Amino acid sequence: MAKPTSFNKRELEKKREQKRQEKQKRKEVRKANVSGSFDDMIAYVDENGVISNTPPDPMKKQEIEIENIAVSTPKKEDVEEVLQKGRVEYFNPDKGYGFIKDAIGVNKYFFHISSAPETIREGNNVTFELERGPKGMNAVRVLITN
Repeated sequence: MAKPTSFNKRELEKKREQKRQEKQKRKEVRKANVSGSFDDMIAYVDENGVISNTPPDPMKKQEIEIENIAVSTPKKEDVEEVLQKGRVEYFNPDKGYGFIKDAIGVNKYFFHISSAPETIREGNNVTFELERGPKGMNAVRVLITN
């Protein structure tokens, strides 16, 4: 035997059904209001970044020379490489890297064995050039001096 539904439950079901019907009507109205084509939905952006409905005028188009476009970094100018002097403070031959302490200051610079002679050891006096690396300045083109 089925349980009779209470007055409250019937009212709630009616409200839910009414909401569903209203939602369906709104959906049908939206579908009916979609008039136009894909071209009506396109927006254009001008050279100043302003969005408009009209396409740009091809007669106003400016020609830009490729050489005048700067991409990410400026061209490297000829810079004189300055040789630094220092002493190998730490070197790990198993891992192939070490640190050089600058003779003038207190700065230490990382170097890799690929940019140093194979005979390099701790305590060697060296000359080197500096180059910016991902974690700071690195010693490159390391040469052992007497």
